[in-house]
Amino acid sequence: MKRRDFLKSTAVFISGAAVSLSSLELLDPQEVLAANPDLRWGFLVDTYKCVGFCVKACKIENDIPLEADVTRTWVERYVITKDGKVNMDSPKGALNGYTSKLIDQNESGMKKIPDADITQAFFVPKLCNQCSNPVCVQVCPVGATYQTADGVVLVDRTWCIGCGYCIMGCPYGVRFFHPVANVADKCTFCYHRISKGDNTACAQACPFGARRVGNLRDPNDPVAKAVLDQRIGVLRDEYGTKPNAYYIGLSKEVH
Repeated sequence: MKRRDFLKSTAVFISGAAVSLSSLELLDPQEVLAANPDLRWGFLVDTYKCVGFCVKACKIENDIPLEADVTRTWVERYVITKDGKVNMDSPKGALNGYTSKLIDQNESGMKKIPDADITQAFFVPKLCNQCSNPVCVQVCPVGATYQTADGVVLVDRTWCIGCGYCIMGCPYGVRFFHPVANVADKCTFCYHRISKGDNTACAQACPFGARRVGNLRDPNDPVAKAVLDQRIGVLRDEYGTKPNAYYIGLSKEVH
């Protein structure tokens, strides 16, 4: 029996039981920071500039089939009407951007909202938050999901057994099974690019600079400056994962 099959057959999932995440922790985030105090990757999203054209570049760069219903990053469109109702869509993760005002309501069809009824409309990109305290690392039973010295969470495909614990554990819903490799996958901030001094595929593709990756340890880095000087928000701060994806103009309607 192959190691992969053996681990799959012996993995135990405890349904309904409370399992302490601290008992499953594989590394100490403080030790990670101490190992490389001069570099910590962070991502900045400016929702005021986002127009939703970046997903295809990500899929092409990271070998995610364009037709697959999974993606490493996606863009959500929010349209808020005068009655306070929040209308949101993300057809195919915004693979082809947004070229129509019609809101995709899936099985309910396309919804047209008169311009006069709209009080606010904006786009919000989603991606892995590269948490300082990543749940996905803690729950992986074989160490396939791990954190680099500069704070990026990666997946070692040769170790992943496809148990799905990391997918269930992620509070941001950014992890998925790769449709071809059949292992856990997610955004890596294009680590293969940024670790060589290049930009991420999505940031490079954005025509308005809505996405930026940078070193949070460098006070002169534009991303670090924005995090320190501007009003920024993070998603689901209440979970205590300490995300390193920051948003300018994050609306309360976004979760």
